[in-house]
Amino acid sequence: MRFGTVPLDAARGAVAAHAVRAEGFLLKKGAVVTAHDVAELRTRGVSELVVAQLEPDDVPEDEAARRIAAALTGSGLRAEAPFTGRVNVYAERAGLLLVNAAGVDALNLIDEDVTLATLAQHAPVADGAMVATVKIIPFALSEQVVAKAEAAARAAAPVIRLAPFAALKVGVVSTLLPGLSPKVVDKTIATLERRLAPAGARIVGEARVEHDAQALTGALARLSLVAPDLVIIFGASAVTDRRDVAPTAIEALGGVVERLGMPVDPGNLLLLGRFGDVPVIGAPGCARSPKENGFDWVLNRLLAGLPMTGRELAGMGVGGLLMEIAARPQPRETRVEGKTRVAGVVLAAGRSSRMGGPNKLLEVVDGRPMVRHAVEAALAADLDEVVVVVGHQRERVVAALEGLPARFVVNPDFADGLSTSLRAGLSALASGTDGALVALGDMPRVGPDLIRRLVAAFDPAAGAHVALPTHHGVRGNPVLWGRRFFPELMSVTGDVGGRALLGLNAQWAREVEVEDAGPVTDVDTPEALRALRGG
Repeated sequence: MRFGTVPLDAARGAVAAHAVRAEGFLLKKGAVVTAHDVAELRTRGVSELVVAQLEPDDVPEDEAARRIAAALTGSGLRAEAPFTGRVNVYAERAGLLLVNAAGVDALNLIDEDVTLATLAQHAPVADGAMVATVKIIPFALSEQVVAKAEAAARAAAPVIRLAPFAALKVGVVSTLLPGLSPKVVDKTIATLERRLAPAGARIVGEARVEHDAQALTGALARLSLVAPDLVIIFGASAVTDRRDVAPTAIEALGGVVERLGMPVDPGNLLLLGRFGDVPVIGAPGCARSPKENGFDWVLNRLLAGLPMTGRELAGMGVGGLLMEIAARPQPRETRVEGKTRVAGVVLAAGRSSRMGGPNKLLEVVDGRPMVRHAVEAALAADLDEVVVVVGHQRERVVAALEGLPARFVVNPDFADGLSTSLRAGLSALASGTDGALVALGDMPRVGPDLIRRLVAAFDPAAGAHVALPTHHGVRGNPVLWGRRFFPELMSVTGDVGGRALLGLNAQWAREVEVEDAGPVTDVDTPEALRALRGG
């Protein structure tokens, strides 16, 4: 292929290397230059073009991409029609992508003009998801390069393929200890069901028994009656030794423990075993979280029918250091000073639209503006600092808090909903803050004693990354959030706070039951205000 600038008349039949715009006429990049194009450009004063001129043995970019993609695409995948020298490859059904990394490297080393990019090895993909793309850099390749690339792809046989998910029957046993809320187990099962859904797998048997080897053995024996293809054990306490509850129960039934521990973090304490041909996973604590962890790596491969032994587990170390998740009992970096720093964030920027006119935060309750009650309670609880987010009528709100040692943050986007005030407050906190007590300015019956109880319950080192009050089983405010949730809280949009996030992470929340209704009493309407005043 020849490439360069030629006189306009010599450009006919060549490929335009760049788009040319001239007085309302457009010659697109990659278009074959026609006699009409030449005439139109000449009338507009164009005398030369940068073009690519193909030699007799050149293969146009689209045909080259099509041939190479066809050679490297294995079962379960389809290559789409080429365009601009590119062919995208898609999954024909849900499954795991299998990549011959050496084959990809070999293909990309054939010539700098040939490129192949794929998703990561064992990436879970949905039906129709894009998994790879072949891109030819120039407008054509020589037949020699194309043939060489095809040969390299066939030698890898195949470079990429899909291991489809199977609709397995899954049996689940959860062990229980005092203090483990039934709601945590419920959430765990719901999270597992969401993990199984893409594969069409389903839970066919579920049991909950005491955290005891004998009780677990009995539950596993009963579970075998439904003939599960996979067994998962969620222990109330993580497996830390081969003589622990789960390994003992597996071996008591004639099963085998393949490996205890995996080089994926979070997920180190995963157990892999089997009853004959039926695999068993002793789930690590992080498996209760919906975020990706080592449990997902093992579960997805089993759902795709891939071999899973202790050797495969041992080979997961490269790339096995995953992102931080809330399930991690302790941060990777321990705070030197050892003191947990908790800040208060009082949201006081709203427009009080349901009040029908007045700003409810400025309404007087027991001789003081409503918002002052909320801020004074946070200050009296001896938090490390208190930040008040203001917006609507901010001058009046600030005046209502005159003399209080709080820091004010203005939210210019308060009209876009509660989430914007939450984001503004969290963004203003000091970098060393471990937790944020998010309080609402319209809850004057929340006192400092409750806030102190929430701070005392907040214990990230023990897995309590969130603390919140409940009244007769109803969750209320304020909520103390650990910093691990700050990024997710700041990504919430609309007129909502963290309630949806709490629902997905209830297993990391510690509830504080209170007798009075203060945590569930906010003031949104004139009727609620009259009731609060006793009128």
